[in-house]
Amino acid sequence: MDINNERLLQYFKQFSAIGATPGGGVHRLALSDEDKQARDLFVELLHDLGAEVKIDDLGNIYGIKQGTNPEAEPVVIGSHLDSVPNGGKYDGAVGVLGALEVLATLVDAETTHQRTLIIVNFTNEEGARFPKPMIASGVLAGVYTTEDMHSLQDESGTTIREELERINYLGAPEHRLTNIDSFIELHIEQGPYLINENAHIGLVQGIHGLSWHDVKFTGKSDHAGPSPMKDRRDAGLSAMHALTRVEDYVLNLQDETRFTTGRFQLAPGVVNAVPGEARFSIDIRHPLNDTLKERIETIQQMIEDEAARRGVKSEMSDLSYMPPVPFSTRLLQAAERITSQKNIDAPQLYSGAGHDAMYMSHLGETLMLFIPSLDGVSHNEQEESRWEDIVTAVDVLGDLVLEQLNR
Repeated sequence: MDINNERLLQYFKQFSAIGATPGGGVHRLALSDEDKQARDLFVELLHDLGAEVKIDDLGNIYGIKQGTNPEAEPVVIGSHLDSVPNGGKYDGAVGVLGALEVLATLVDAETTHQRTLIIVNFTNEEGARFPKPMIASGVLAGVYTTEDMHSLQDESGTTIREELERINYLGAPEHRLTNIDSFIELHIEQGPYLINENAHIGLVQGIHGLSWHDVKFTGKSDHAGPSPMKDRRDAGLSAMHALTRVEDYVLNLQDETRFTTGRFQLAPGVVNAVPGEARFSIDIRHPLNDTLKERIETIQQMIEDEAARRGVKSEMSDLSYMPPVPFSTRLLQAAERITSQKNIDAPQLYSGAGHDAMYMSHLGETLMLFIPSLDGVSHNEQEESRWEDIVTAVDVLGDLVLEQLNR
C-alpha cells in the first residue's frame, strides 16, 4: 500500500504533543483531560476523512468506512491512545495512527472493498489509572461485565463511568463491536528481540498469559532503637527476602517465565519505625497456560514459606488473570506472504505484554504486527522506534488489511 509518510508523521507529531512530558514521552492516563484531548483529535480526523464515528458505552471510539457488502463481517484495526504515567509516545499510539493512515490512504485512492473497515481506539488499555488493563475490550469479549468496568475506581475513588460522563465519551451500548471477521493490531514490541535481530517488523504468534497479584505481609511495628534485631517481626525485610528468593527461582528456570514487582509500600513508612506491614504487587507471565498456573502456585508457596520462617503473616490476593492467547494461523500466513513479497525479513515471536488483541481474539481471527523497540525500552519516556520501521509496518498493515477487506 502506498501510504503517505508525511501525513503519518504529522499525525504522530500532533498526538505526541498531547500530554507531552519534558523527557520526551507522554502522560495521558485513561479518561484524563489529556486523554480527552487525544480522543477529540482522533474523532476530528476521522470526520475529516469522511468516516462514520460511533462511541459505545465503554468509551471505545469507532471510525467506520462502509464496504459494498453489508452482510460481510467487518475488518477491525487499531489500538489505544492512553498511556502509563510518564510513558512513551509510541505505545498504543502507533497502532491507532497507523490504522488512521491506512484509512486515509484508502479514502485518497477512492478504494472500494467488500467488507466494512472499522478503526478503533480502546478505553483503558493500560490499566494504569483504573487497575484492570484492557477492560473495555474485555467487556466486548464477555470476560468482564459492563458493571465491572463502569464501577472500577482510580486511587481517588472516581469511577470509569463518572469519567466517561465527565469527558463526554459515554456512548451507546448498541454501538459496541459484536461479530467481526478479523482484528489486526499494530504495536511496538516493547522488548529487545526484534532490534537484536536487526528486523524491521515482527509477526506475532500469540500473547503470553499474565497474572497480577497483591501481597501483604503483616508483622509488628516497633521503635527502630529499643527493638532488638533478633526479636523483630519486620514485614519489610521479610517481604524483600521473599522477593529475592522468588527472583532466584525464576532466574534458575532459564525459560520464558517473567516475574516483576512494580509496587512496594511499607507502613508506617517512617525512618525510625520497624515496618509492621509490607504490600507489594506481583506480575507473572508465561506463554503456556498450564505452566503459568504452576508458576503461580510455586511462587505463592515460596512467599508463604518465607513469611512463616520469619514469623510474619502473608496474604496473596488475585487482581487479574489473562490466559495465553494464540493468534490466527491464516492471518499469520497471509502476513508471511506479504512480507516475503516485499523482501522483508519478518521474524515470528510471542508478545510478553498484554494487548487488546488478546480479548479481540474472542470475537474473530486476530493477529498483531510488531515494530522494533530501540534497546527494548517501553513504558518509559525514552521509548523509541525507528521511523523507517514504523513506515514499513504500516505499509504491511495496509496490504494485509486490504486483502482481508476483499476476502
